[in-house]
Amino acid sequence: MKKDKAKLLVIIPAFNEEANVGAVVRDVKRNLPDADIVVIDDGSADATSVVAGKAGARVLRHPYNIGIGATMQTGYRYARVKGYDVAVQVDADGQHPAEEIARLAEPVLAGRADMAVGSRFLAEGDYKASLARSAGMAIFSRVVSAIIKVRMTDTTSGFRAAGRRCIEYFSYNYPDDYPEVEALVLLHRKGFSIMEVPVKMRPRAGGQSSITPARSVYYMVKVLLAIFVDLLKKVR
Repeated sequence: MKKDKAKLLVIIPAFNEEANVGAVVRDVKRNLPDADIVVIDDGSADATSVVAGKAGARVLRHPYNIGIGATMQTGYRYARVKGYDVAVQVDADGQHPAEEIARLAEPVLAGRADMAVGSRFLAEGDYKASLARSAGMAIFSRVVSAIIKVRMTDTTSGFRAAGRRCIEYFSYNYPDDYPEVEALVLLHRKGFSIMEVPVKMRPRAGGQSSITPARSVYYMVKVLLAIFVDLLKKVR
């Protein structure tokens, strides 16, 4: 795949992110003027869709909130139908600097990986997680690394680039709820190659994260159970 002819799509899943999504879209347009941007508004109750559209993104809107897994699957389906070579997930809260997208997409464009995951722990940055969330990240990283036989340091990162084969697969098969960790296991079981890329991340630009300490524990248990179920069932 030649870099100069590759079609790149930036997928921004968003739910009640009117405070941040406009700046995120403008950041992407400034750093990657040739990339296309689609914001998937997951049934926001605020002006997320309006702000994203005014900033220059294509907006697809769910009629009601159905979760991050379904939101990203909508983005991947859009990428498949439109024939994109690489789809990069960028969160709407401002944590993922657009200047890091090219670095993240490079191994996918070069054919060295089907998916590249941006790791905040392989590069210096300002990101700091709560104690509960840090513990969950560490456990996920150890479990996933053991399963896929590749060292992973940031399995919960939502900053990732997917090549055409991954786009095709994820447009039909994508985990629900809190899918980043589970998706890596599914890709491994289907024979896709995965690698991490060091990236800098920033603290959330505005608003509040929905991941509280109590929800961190809940998600940790839920995702671990989902992973072990995935290992037992036949993958599609």
